[in-house]
Parts: sequence; C-alpha cells; structure tokens
Amino acid sequence: MSVNQQNMGTFLPDFCNARTVFVIILLAELLAISISLLQQPNLSIQIINLALNSLFIQWVALCSTGILCVLGRKLQGFNDYWVASISYIITLVVTLIISEIAWYVISRELGYSYINKGHAIFLLRTMSISAIVWALALRYFYVQHQWRLQILSESEARFQALQSRIKPHFLFNCMNTIASLIRRNPSLAEESIEDLADLFRASLQDTQKICTLGDEIELCKRYLRIEQHRLGDRLRSDWNLNSIPEDTALPVLSLQPLLENAIYHGIEPNPDGGTITISGEITKDAIIITILNPLTLQKSQQQKRNGNQLAQENVRLRLSSYFNQENLLHIEQHANEYKVTVIIPYTK
Repeated sequence: MSVNQQNMGTFLPDFCNARTVFVIILLAELLAISISLLQQPNLSIQIINLALNSLFIQWVALCSTGILCVLGRKLQGFNDYWVASISYIITLVVTLIISEIAWYVISRELGYSYINKGHAIFLLRTMSISAIVWALALRYFYVQHQWRLQILSESEARFQALQSRIKPHFLFNCMNTIASLIRRNPSLAEESIEDLADLFRASLQDTQKICTLGDEIELCKRYLRIEQHRLGDRLRSDWNLNSIPEDTALPVLSLQPLLENAIYHGIEPNPDGGTITISGEITKDAIIITILNPLTLQKSQQQKRNGNQLAQENVRLRLSSYFNQENLLHIEQHANEYKVTVIIPYTK
C-alpha cells in the first residue's frame, strides 16, 4: 500500500484498458455532436456534418490512444513535464496527419479549387480544437492523479497510525513473568522471550508486508503461551479452526488485541479463570472468526476495566481500511459471556 510516484506510474491513464478506450470514444462522440450543433442550423446538414466530424474525431482519438498505449511503459521513465509534453506533441502530430488525409480525400471529391481558400483554415481549426481539448484532458488527468495520490497517502498514513497505536499492555506483566521464570525454568523463560520478540516484530511490521491468517493464528498462540506462564491453570483455550483456510490476507495484529481483551476483561478478574474459545467457519466469500470469553465482572469492576473499546475500535478501523469494507467486527455481550466476531473477506 505504499504510495509513491514510481509505483503509481505516470499521471496518464492506462490507454490499453478497455474501459479507458470506451470513455475516450464516448467523449470523442460528444465532442463531434457539440461541434456539429454549432455549424449549421439545418437538420439534414447537421446530420452530414455529424457523420464527418464523428469519423474524423474518432480517427484522431483512437490513433492517439493506440500510440499512447504502445508507449505507455516507456513514458514511465520520464517525469510529469516530459510525459505531458510528449503525449501533447503526439496528439497534435496525429491530428495534423489525419487532417491532411481528410483534406486530401475531401478535396479530391470537392475539387482542388478549395485547397487554396480553405486548407489553412481547416488545419487551423482542427489543430486548435485538438490542442485545447487535449490540454484540458492533460490537466484533468494530472489533477485526478494527484487527488488519487493524496487519497492513498492519507489512507496509508491513517493505516500506519492505527497500527502504531496497538501497544500490548501486557508488556510489564510479561517482563515480570520472564523474570520469575529465569531462575526456576530457564527454558520456559527463553521460549517466552522468543514469543515476546515475535509479538514486537509483528507490532512494528511494515504495513507493506502481507500477513496471512495462519501467521496471525500462530502469533495468537504465542501470545496465549506467554499469558499461560503468568496465569497458569486459570487460562484455558479451545481452538476450533481446522476447517478454515490459512492463506487469506489480513492486517497484522487483527486477532491478538482481541485475545488480549478477552484475557484482561474475562480471565484476569475471575479467581477461577475461564476458557477462551476461538472458532472459525468459512462462507462463500469470507472467513468468520469468533472469540468467546466468560464475563463475570460486577458493574463496579466493569467500570474500572472499561478500556477494551480502544483496541476493538483500532481493529475495526484497520480491517475497514485494509479491506475497504464496513461492519467487519461485531460485538455481543450477554450476562456471562462476551463474543467478538471478525469477518475476513477471503483474499489469498
């Protein structure tokens, strides 16, 4: 998702794209209709003018589009000034050539006596219209390109800001757990350090890199392993994700903060602990992950621990920004359980 001028190419659209060609044909025909309506008030003459203008303008538009399509990749090595200049000159040269061909064909039909009187005016008229129209088109392409760059840049900055806000608040508890494990079980302490390093690596990961659901699940298991050392038998987990594919792409730390909330708000306050259930199912075009944890807090305790909304909102915004969809995170709270449902569009 990195936004830079090189990755975006030139500010010109892809002239090899069928949709772009269709739009150019449509705009060229609208230009032909507009010119024809201004030429003669007589309907029959307007129809003839429309046919001739359409034929001429479509030839200019399609020939220019074809040349720019062929030169599209070669123009990517130039800056905007040279891209605009080269494409502008190409269009004017194409207009000049087709104008000469058109005048030659018309003059052969109407007689050479018209050349001396109308040739220069015909060329001036066609070249002027082509120069004005293509100058406006270049301006439109450039403004649209800059607007698209700005939107992508703001989206990336927002995405990175949301990612940087996810700081696991279990850090100090984890460090205390590792300190206690160093003397009584050095191997577990080493394992916890490795798991913690993986969590920090994911937290600081570049947003350009892709994370798969399998990577996120492995990260969640490492996190639960760290918390298992701290909470012992009070923390139990039940995984039921065997039926879902793990190759779908999603933002890093999309599930781990939700598990962190489940432990912080559901397991820690309960003297007896509880079980966190992580299950998944696949639909036609999405993977649905459900995280269920017990909720036994009294109202006074819930007010003291009213901090889970921030992490959930971060995950919600990151999923929405990444997949460009809304309502991918759903929360259900009942008397004794808390359920979070994550909808992940299936994209490899």
